[in-house]
Amino acid sequence: MSAPMDPTPATPPPGASPREVVLVSGISGSGKSVALHALEDAGFFCVDNLPPELLRDFLRLEQDRQDRRLAIAVDVRSAASLPHLLPLIQQLRAEGVAIQVVFLDASTDALVRRFSETRRPHPLSAEPPRGSPARRVEDHAPDERRALVDAIELERELLAELRELATVVDTSQLRSAQLRLWMRDLVRAGHNRLTLVFESFAFKHGVPLDADYVFDVRVLPNPHYVRELQPLTGRDEPVADYLRAQPEVGEMLGQIEVFLARWLPAFEDDLRSYLTVAIGCTGGQHRSVYFAETLAQRFRGRAATLIRHRELSARE
Repeated sequence: MSAPMDPTPATPPPGASPREVVLVSGISGSGKSVALHALEDAGFFCVDNLPPELLRDFLRLEQDRQDRRLAIAVDVRSAASLPHLLPLIQQLRAEGVAIQVVFLDASTDALVRRFSETRRPHPLSAEPPRGSPARRVEDHAPDERRALVDAIELERELLAELRELATVVDTSQLRSAQLRLWMRDLVRAGHNRLTLVFESFAFKHGVPLDADYVFDVRVLPNPHYVRELQPLTGRDEPVADYLRAQPEVGEMLGQIEVFLARWLPAFEDDLRSYLTVAIGCTGGQHRSVYFAETLAQRFRGRAATLIRHRELSARE
């Protein structure tokens, strides 16, 4: 049985700025170590796998160092304490601690592939016998591979409520360098108000798991079929000129803008930190990129905005 959470407040001293804390969690194999290293490089003091029941004590010890930004990783290894974590986060926020929760996720196929490549056991699966060499997932018997998938699904269930509270980052298609950049952008955006994240992607590589809204622009004229535009992207002016000349492009842009503008105040009232709007086309190079760039520009004066180009950043 886990120890009850200490109710002693961790409120910042009078006149001090709210303590900035980034809580990193997510599915095993989704890149938490990479994310934590990125935050460390950004100047955060990082603690890995801190038991949730020690979080309040740790923050109290850090009260005299209000200038130090903290990043704390919590994962399924602390499963016994997870039911207490959500109410603790809410209590700390009410006490003036600015906690930003970032949840890393990835598709099951991507996770299975990563465990195969690293040859590490899943924390919820049985450890291999002591002294026996680890085997690739592909070399396992079907029932052993199934056991890994079952462990991943069990972990999803255990962390489902925490995921609902967090800013989700889908790492299925991300290289380590991309994830480091995305983490840097997240912490730079801060969490004093709602941040709109406009993300372009290719449907052929799957819909991002972190999307709150998904818009499909594949029905619009495709610059890919214009020879001189094919090697360019939606960030290049010739592609933008081509798309601006298409009436249906302007119509769809306007409709998406009106929809988001209508519901933006509701999301702000719901105390959401991030709202991810994913725009997809066939290859993730032209139309979706143009839409993400244009929408971010239109909303820049109304909300904090971030732009992600999943397929473009993968090739850079």
